[in-house]
Amino acid sequence: MTHEEKKTARIVEELTMFFFTLEATRIDTRIERQTEQVTIAMQADFNPAYADKLTDLNHYLNGQKNDGMGDIYWELAGSGDPGETTQLLLIGMMIDYAEIDLAADHVKLTLHRQLPRG
Repeated sequence: MTHEEKKTARIVEELTMFFFTLEATRIDTRIERQTEQVTIAMQADFNPAYADKLTDLNHYLNGQKNDGMGDIYWELAGSGDPGETTQLLLIGMMIDYAEIDLAADHVKLTLHRQLPRG
């Protein structure tokens, strides 16, 4: 497994744990790996009582990028408590951008990561 594949797996793992903290009962994940980019599509339901944990999701996932920090700290993904905003910020550093479709009881995420040319 390459370094980039491990990063993708950590992103999926962290988001899966995040949705479990929101009491998700169904989480669907699709990963599409192309030559120059990886796309991660996730859909999950959640308990509406936890909707407030999703209000800043766009801020965390589409915040300021720092490729150097993402490369250094990606291995920390999954080391904190599930659902911590620091883990979502770390994912935001590891991706290029996220598309977020939030409804009352489910969310759809599409995360995009450019792969290094090598």
